[in-house]
Amino acid sequence: MAVSKTLNVDLGERSYPVVIGRDLLGGAYELAAHVAGSTCFVVSNETVAPLYLDALTESLGAKTVKSVILPDGEAHKTLTTLSQVLDALVSARASRDTTLIALGGGVVGDIAGFAASCYMRGVDFIQAPTTLLAQVDSSVGGKTGVNHAEGKNLIGAFYQPQCVLIDTATLDTLPDRELSAGLAEVIKYGAIADADFLDWLDTHMEQLLDRDSEALAHAISRSCELKAQVVAEDEREAGRRAILNFGHTFGHAIERCQGYGDWLHGEAVAAGMLMAAELSGLPAADVTRLRELIRRARLPVEPPAIDADAMLGAMGLDKKAVGRQLRFVLLDAPGEARLSADYDEDRLAQILGAGA
Repeated sequence: MAVSKTLNVDLGERSYPVVIGRDLLGGAYELAAHVAGSTCFVVSNETVAPLYLDALTESLGAKTVKSVILPDGEAHKTLTTLSQVLDALVSARASRDTTLIALGGGVVGDIAGFAASCYMRGVDFIQAPTTLLAQVDSSVGGKTGVNHAEGKNLIGAFYQPQCVLIDTATLDTLPDRELSAGLAEVIKYGAIADADFLDWLDTHMEQLLDRDSEALAHAISRSCELKAQVVAEDEREAGRRAILNFGHTFGHAIERCQGYGDWLHGEAVAAGMLMAAELSGLPAADVTRLRELIRRARLPVEPPAIDADAMLGAMGLDKKAVGRQLRFVLLDAPGEARLSADYDEDRLAQILGAGA
């Protein structure tokens, strides 16, 4: 029997478990217990489905399982792809007791969750993330949505899953670049909320890159714990939850300006975290330490060459902005973050100019 750990995202009647363990797909975990009706509709992509769709189907026991397979990649996180999922549900005459299951990375999870929030004004869904980034970040917290040509995740909804099932064995087939991209979000949690975890990452980065099972399980578990705590305090990002976007104001702008899919989300966030750390006015030693940790994770420590005005234009559509005023997640110290509109505009111009 697979050994697992269960965390809880405490949201009252919308609370749900996050189950973490190795080899949970294939029947070791009774996923069907979280499916109210008789039919499941799995949303996956052409890369993940051949690897794990059969195992997921086994986990659902006697449930009827249908699927829709999407193209792979951030470039396909669009309304057009969302329509493909909705069209498949309508064609299959899916009823209100159908449960959607997202099997894949963050793109699949965001699209499936958004489709679940829309179809018949809301049906159940489950997250079964297969990338490190999705396991530690996008699968937990209920953010769903798609990109628009003018900005990332501009169209979507807050919609919580019934369950998040994290099978760490799926990381065995994850490309090295995708693993590193996920580590950017892991580092983020230490930077914003847990200096001790940042110390642990400093000590265990090589084990994580070598895919040591115990190290990965701890990193995933602690990341999910930290995110669950923040989401429980502020489900719809009215305040504190915004700290989870450390580095993302810069990172999303990099993705938008580069063209979605050129840089992976985690790569853009990695460079964005360093830009945000510099804007924070941290002591040079703290910025250098964060830079070295990101470099050791095999992530970019400098943004790509992008015109400063183009970056500012893309940042203007950041969801944390109020009116025309940008707000950034800044660090007061390692492990201590805040959302603020109080920043040095000259320093921001220098930071953006350095990337141009």
